[in-house]
Amino acid sequence: MQKKYIVRLSESERNHLETVIKTLSGSSQKVRRAQILLKTDVTGANWSDQCIADAYNCRRQTVENLRRRLVEEGFEVALNGKKRSRPPTEKLLDGEQEAQVIATRLGSPPAGYSNWSLRLLARKVVELGIVETISHETVRQTLKKTA
Repeated sequence: MQKKYIVRLSESERNHLETVIKTLSGSSQKVRRAQILLKTDVTGANWSDQCIADAYNCRRQTVENLRRRLVEEGFEVALNGKKRSRPPTEKLLDGEQEAQVIATRLGSPPAGYSNWSLRLLARKVVELGIVETISHETVRQTLKKTA
């Protein structure tokens, strides 16, 4: 089968990859990507995708994806990977809301309770209208940051 993405590394790129491998600089993923890219080079080793996958204990699809990323997005992105544009989950509380939660916790608990529980505090925060919904775990993480 004809490969859709052909890898042709320049001499400087090849030298950079060899340096990464020899010095083991960066993460283990970066070193493995460097090894795979060197083996996919048409002017170099030119191994088949399946041979590379077997040699480096990964899937053939991983090799194909790395080859595609190099051609479409460039050498640096292929070697180092993409950085996240935003965190995996957005923060639920901003600074002002966090301050209000902490202030509520520092106040006296409702009648009939000797201490604030996380669930009780979460209900009170929603009752006060600080946020529409909040879990006790979010309250715990907010209070833990200040301790």
